[in-house]
Amino acid sequence: HVQLVESGGDSVQTGGSLRLSCVASGYTDASNCIAWFRQAPGQAREGVALIYTGGGSTFYSDSVKGRFTISQEKDKNKNTVSLQMSSLHPNDTGLYYCAAECPIGNMVRILGSGTWGPADVRYWGQGTQVTVS
Repeated sequence: HVQLVESGGDSVQTGGSLRLSCVASGYTDASNCIAWFRQAPGQAREGVALIYTGGGSTFYSDSVKGRFTISQEKDKNKNTVSLQMSSLHPNDTGLYYCAAECPIGNMVRILGSGTWGPADVRYWGQGTQVTVS
């Protein structure tokens, strides 16, 4: 069972930067992926960035490509995934969730298509709020 704890959410001004962190305990590369999603009030949850932790491949939504960077740091019993966000815009406002573990069939499809969604991941954190004004 993977446990996820996010941190780093804050209020920033337009054009600013922020770094989110997600500590995934009980995570191994057999879980395949860790991803960031966000959800604005009244909006559907959308995938922002995903990393295939075994091979290091990264994927981004079109809305954040070139502005956000996902990275990982592996430890013996956990994996810390960061989301570096720059050139922030009010449209980036939302509750940011860390999610982990893509079943192998889902991961194969993601690697081939570069697209993913909430149904592709199994475990979720509680979220951290990002507000851009």
